[in-house]
Order: sequence, then C-alpha cells, then structure tokens
Amino acid sequence: MNLRHRAWGYRAPRSTSLRRGGGMSLGILMLLISVASPLTASSVEEQVREITAELRCPVCQNLSVADSPSRMANQMRDLVRERLEAGESPEAVKAYFVERYGEWILLAPKKEGFNLLVWVLPFLGMFGGALALFAVVRRWVRRPEPEPGAVDPAYLERVREEIAQDQS
Repeated sequence: MNLRHRAWGYRAPRSTSLRRGGGMSLGILMLLISVASPLTASSVEEQVREITAELRCPVCQNLSVADSPSRMANQMRDLVRERLEAGESPEAVKAYFVERYGEWILLAPKKEGFNLLVWVLPFLGMFGGALALFAVVRRWVRRPEPEPGAVDPAYLERVREEIAQDQS
C-alpha cells in the first residue's frame, strides 16, 4: 500500500484473528520445543566449551582444553561431550577430571581453604599499595617549607661586602 491510499482513507483488509492466534500459537510452540529438548546439540556444545575452558590441557599447560590444538585436548573434549550426553552434570564432569588429574587441572583454583589466599591476596596487596601511596602523597603535600637556618654573622657580613663591591 502506498501513501496515496492512506491519505484517501483506504485500508487493506486485515485478518486479526489469524494474526493474534498465529502469534500466540507460535510462541507456545517455541516454548514447548525449548522445554521438550533441553540438551540440543548447540547447548551441549556450549556446555562443552564452558567446561573445557575451565580445564588446563595436560600437554600445553598454559592453554585451556578448549583452546589447545593437541590430540590429548581433543580426546578430553570428546570425553566431556560424551559424559554430558550421557546425562552427567557439568560439576560431575569437572569432578571426574579433578579426581583423575588433581586440582592442578583446573585453570582457576577453587575459592576455598588455602586456595582462598590466591583470590584474596592480590586485592589486599592492591589495597595496601593504595594506602601506602596515599600516605606518601599526604606527607609530601603537607611538608612545611624549610625555615631559613641561622646564618653566621661573619659570613653574612662578608656576603654583603661582596655584593656592595659588585654593585660599585
């Protein structure tokens, strides 16, 4: 429909019942599909990516299993995928790898016990550094001007004589 039709009051026929009912039924259908299949292929792959991003590759050691190109990392990704498709929770899959390799396999240590120091000490260090910087700057800003020290009268007289000689 162009603008002339609108200006003359022309309106195209609408089927309101179809639009309202169609939109509602489409929304219900999408909701049922999403509830009926919670582990679709894309969600499994997302979970595999999330879990393997938290695990350290035993071969590369500086890369996560998700980012490592090694054969061992590929096998670990496949194992994570198999366990998720078998119905295990992501926590159970991570627990399996921790049981097999120890806590070293986790890229980020758990936030409990002695490992809590790894999470807390950097912030405490930054806070302590900020306090030290604040104290130094405060002391520097508040430092009084040095008072002129007492000058030996004989030295002062000699300086005055030299200045008088330079002026004449």
